[in-house]
Amino acid sequence: MERRDFFRFGMGQAVRSLLQSVTPEADRMNVCWFRPPFALQELEFQRVCTRCDQCLLACPHQVIYRLPQEFGPHVSGTPALRLLAQGCHQCSGWPCVAVCEPGALRLPTPLVGEPGGDNPATIPLPRLARAAIDTRHCLPYQGPECGACASVCPVPGALIWKGTRPTVEEEHCTGCALCREACVSYPKAVVLQPVPSLAVEVDHGCV
Repeated sequence: MERRDFFRFGMGQAVRSLLQSVTPEADRMNVCWFRPPFALQELEFQRVCTRCDQCLLACPHQVIYRLPQEFGPHVSGTPALRLLAQGCHQCSGWPCVAVCEPGALRLPTPLVGEPGGDNPATIPLPRLARAAIDTRHCLPYQGPECGACASVCPVPGALIWKGTRPTVEEEHCTGCALCREACVSYPKAVVLQPVPSLAVEVDHGCV
């Protein structure tokens, strides 16, 4: 076994031992990170992820990074999306998911296409974050026209315009944050929150 593989194996064993001793109450923390597409629920993700960095290397837009040590040993080195600075392009073929051998990132079962029709089976888009417009900072809500984010949303019906003012339709939005990346206001007018899972409670937003 190579030294690098040995270190990763040892780290994985240590993290698994740590997680076994973490109670659900201790794990309910305020977090401000965003997992890559099709990540398992948080505690299961932490157990399965081996910190191999393959999803980081596979991301063509370099949106995935390692969580730093200050977040704690149970998540340090695990992959997250830098959505506060860059948007996820939800790439065709999901390269970050395709290289995840441990299965911490895992595609769901495709939806069945129409019987006898031309529509192939499709995979539903993942929910990466919860996005909302902060009207205190969005320029169109203050008077001047903007439109910087108007053409960047890849999901039909997720970012809609009421007159000259944008709004996020949560039922369609995947939280890819491409609208936040395009936003020219300071501070950014698109506010993101992590998507709560059964294992992690979130009660504050990320700005």
